[in-house]
Amino acid sequence: MFPADLPLRYRFLLRTYRWRRAEAVPAARLARPVTEARVALVTSAGFVAPGDTPFDLDLTGGDASFRTIAGDAPLDALSMYHKSDAYDPAPITQDRNVAFPLDRLRALAAAGAIGEVAPRHLSFMGSITRPDRLIAEFAPAAATLLTGDVVDIALLVPV
Repeated sequence: MFPADLPLRYRFLLRTYRWRRAEAVPAARLARPVTEARVALVTSAGFVAPGDTPFDLDLTGGDASFRTIAGDAPLDALSMYHKSDAYDPAPITQDRNVAFPLDRLRALAAAGAIGEVAPRHLSFMGSITRPDRLIAEFAPAAATLLTGDVVDIALLVPV
């Protein structure tokens, strides 16, 4: 069922984890062409801008809060706070675009493939094993923030 090269502790966790069912939601229709759309990124890499509060790596079940990243933020200034050791962070450390492709998004806007880059983007910490607060509190707040920024498309970049 799980890949043999997956460490035993993760195979055990995946077998015993209480998976939740999510109700399907209707797909949203884009109100304007992609070439006119404002696009935001939502990553689970746990990126934090300089001066912002780091994610709490010791919080049981994971820190479900999010941080905002400015649309003009220099990627090399972002710090990463991610709880999981189930992946190799080296590619992300070498090029943050792997987990937060803001430079690629800027290039798409410059080429006219999208309308514009949103003024703010969102960063969550991955490995949220107890998503209750994420679902009840932080996901609605994130949606409200993106709606307030008149974001047409939010691209999720999971880590």
